[in-house]
Amino acid sequence: MRVLARVGVGPLCSAARAVIPCFWRGKYFSSGREPAENQVTPMLRHLVYKIKATGPITVAEYMKEVLTNPAKGYYVYRDMLGEKGDFITSPEISQIFGELLGIWFISEWMATGKNAAFQLVELGPGRGTLSGDILRVFSQLGSVLKNCDISIHLVEVSEKLSEIQALTLTEEKVPLERNPGSPAYMKGVTKSGIPISWYRDLQDVPKGYSFYLAHEFFDVLPVHKFQKTPQGWREVFIDIDPQASDKLRFVLAPCVTPAEVFIRSDETRDHVEVCPEAGVIIQELSQRIALTGGAALIADYGHDGTKTDTFRGFCGHKLHDVLIAPGTADLTADVDFSYLRRMAEGKVASLGPIKQQTFLKNMGIDVRLKMITYKEQQLCGKVSVHNVKSFLTDVSSLTTKDLLPYHLDWEP
Repeated sequence: MRVLARVGVGPLCSAARAVIPCFWRGKYFSSGREPAENQVTPMLRHLVYKIKATGPITVAEYMKEVLTNPAKGYYVYRDMLGEKGDFITSPEISQIFGELLGIWFISEWMATGKNAAFQLVELGPGRGTLSGDILRVFSQLGSVLKNCDISIHLVEVSEKLSEIQALTLTEEKVPLERNPGSPAYMKGVTKSGIPISWYRDLQDVPKGYSFYLAHEFFDVLPVHKFQKTPQGWREVFIDIDPQASDKLRFVLAPCVTPAEVFIRSDETRDHVEVCPEAGVIIQELSQRIALTGGAALIADYGHDGTKTDTFRGFCGHKLHDVLIAPGTADLTADVDFSYLRRMAEGKVASLGPIKQQTFLKNMGIDVRLKMITYKEQQLCGKVSVHNVKSFLTDVSSLTTKDLLPYHLDWEP
């Protein structure tokens, strides 16, 4: 897990999909563990029909369909987080992660002149746990923020998760305003009295002095995959397996495809993943921060332009073959932070990335955990801290999505 901060190029070019010749070469890549049998899901049937109609699809198109298809997408109608889900994130492990981020945002607000108002904008807020922990810090430091007008803005495409977020964050006595046709499709008031709104796209969020948070958001954006061959770069596509009509396989495009424009001319790796959508979002964030002020904090699984094949799936906290039973598992690819930095050049300053472990230790995670354990010891008696040391190690250096929650056990 790495963290990249941005404080305060031009738009990415868009290319139409090229007409691809009908000759495709099969190619196999690492895609996790293969189960004994293939499950024919509604998403698989949809993809098979799509490929039969239009030809092989890019990995980016595959990810977009599987994860966010309005009718069958993995993220749209399910709760995939937690011990009973497919993966877990830092905020679900402990309140400390969100508390430290809340302190970071307040510190940035103070360092930049204590603006009279700011928006906290979270991209992909999960269950709302992280925002909830941050808001609790804001409440506890109300004397510091008493003259600041704060509003919360959540960018969420999942109908299921937005409902869970509302239950987590809003005051039950204040009914939610719902307007599906409006940019802000849902509005409410948090338990601490702060206005909160939901959007499907970052561009719908009002511009203004803002702090942006993206925690494990960029790693699920669609990536294009490329393989270096004797004939040059060739994009990896997904096709129907000719040996089994209900299975998918990876193939290499027979010629250059438009997305190759995103590969650097001095690239030395033999396998590359690029995410144009991440570049677009970073440019939007950079332009907003340059125009109205603020900062952005990005925390994600990633690298600094060094890794190759990172596309993988997670189901039930275990690695899952990305081509098996699409729509039933999370798909992810490590974020290339060097690419994000290039997309922000000329607009804002970029700091990092640094390891999450370093960031959290610099923010005082050790001290905060000791305060919590001491307080519980005073309230409940003797505290069993057999998990404290391992908790500190794991929450500070998450590297996989199959980490289950740690629970500190209190002995009366």
